[in-house]
Amino acid sequence: MDLIYEPKKVINVSKSQEMFKRALNCIPAGIYGHLGPSEGCMIPVQSYPLFSSRAEGAHLYDLDGNRIIDWMCAYGPNFLGYNDPDVDAAAAAQRKKGDCTTLISDITVEFAEEVCNTIEMADWAFFGKNGGDMTQFAVMIARAYTHRKKIVLTKGYYHGVAPWMQKLGYSGVTEEDLANNLYIDWNAPEQFEALCQKYPGQIAGFISTPYMHGNFTDNVLPEEGYWQKIRAICDKYGVVLIIDDVRAGFRIDLAGSAHKYGFEPDLACYCKAIANGYNVSCITGKKHLLNATSDIAYTGSYWLSAVPFAAGIATLRKAKALNAVEENAKKGKKLTDGLIEIAKDNGFDLAVTGEPAMFYLRLRNDFESTIMHQEWVAECVKRGVFFTSHHNHFVNAAISDQDIQYTWEVADEAYQIVRAAHPNGKFLN
Repeated sequence: MDLIYEPKKVINVSKSQEMFKRALNCIPAGIYGHLGPSEGCMIPVQSYPLFSSRAEGAHLYDLDGNRIIDWMCAYGPNFLGYNDPDVDAAAAAQRKKGDCTTLISDITVEFAEEVCNTIEMADWAFFGKNGGDMTQFAVMIARAYTHRKKIVLTKGYYHGVAPWMQKLGYSGVTEEDLANNLYIDWNAPEQFEALCQKYPGQIAGFISTPYMHGNFTDNVLPEEGYWQKIRAICDKYGVVLIIDDVRAGFRIDLAGSAHKYGFEPDLACYCKAIANGYNVSCITGKKHLLNATSDIAYTGSYWLSAVPFAAGIATLRKAKALNAVEENAKKGKKLTDGLIEIAKDNGFDLAVTGEPAMFYLRLRNDFESTIMHQEWVAECVKRGVFFTSHHNHFVNAAISDQDIQYTWEVADEAYQIVRAAHPNGKFLN
């Protein structure tokens, strides 16, 4: 690919670094959770803007005033674009009426109806705040309905941060937390059936993301017929089928990722893109689970606040009007096709996996190391294109052709810098 451009300015992130030093004095790890540099995903840390001052459309603005193209979309919630005017207007109108009140707003019902009319499998909807709220609830529903304990998960899973969702050896997690977990490989339905036979009448639920979009690894789509086999095994052994659509939901199919892959789960969990950054999550389910769900004591102080519901309605309706799923997939394909070609021109073999609107990047030149990939990501970030070295990326409706072009140019420059730093590396040419 022929690219003609001026070298890109390396951004100054000194104010972010100063703020991080302040944060270390009053916040655990300075920035905790998956946004924090302590996870080792921002290497070198001094290359990264760590705090934003504002956001608009497809862009972040950091404390130093740099405009940054954000391919992480707040790790998923930015679906239509930061500060989308229609979503924000709907939220503002509801805020004038009331948000978190003693009596719930009637907009709760309107939002539930919108969700059920949008998601193919949904007979009912229940709202929370975080994706982990909903995956936790899904497991409780499965256990309440079946009167069983064990849960089957696919290896490499991530379903939130409750102790049962984590792994032995993680700080604060005990063997007892994981005592009822069983594990299978991805795309291995025969392993699932073997567990059902080994633990007859003991397995309450099977929980999985619609495709394997784990961190630090290439993403893997379901093999042909995989989900139909899983559905049949669940039916055969009375297991509740749970889809964790928190990350992929609404990004690859507005009717739910299960709809795209041609099957119906019993429960499906959503968050991320559902309200374009307003704090709400959702679980939807089939009618036969309604009574079991109603019997469970499960709530939160702000779960029924009305403003996010208004934002959610506006988000889903605008996404339909914009044909956002299809358009974002086209943008993702255009971007990554260009990145692959530019990588090849520079002697790099770039792997792109997952769905186009939720792509995962990895330089195969690294082989078992990720050093060159991390360096390439850091060089992109230093020039105002925010990628990450370990997680799938996201496309939002505000991304423009100019954003894609600038990203290509930065990626090209970053490839050249990394190649020069590794004169003995294994390159394609």
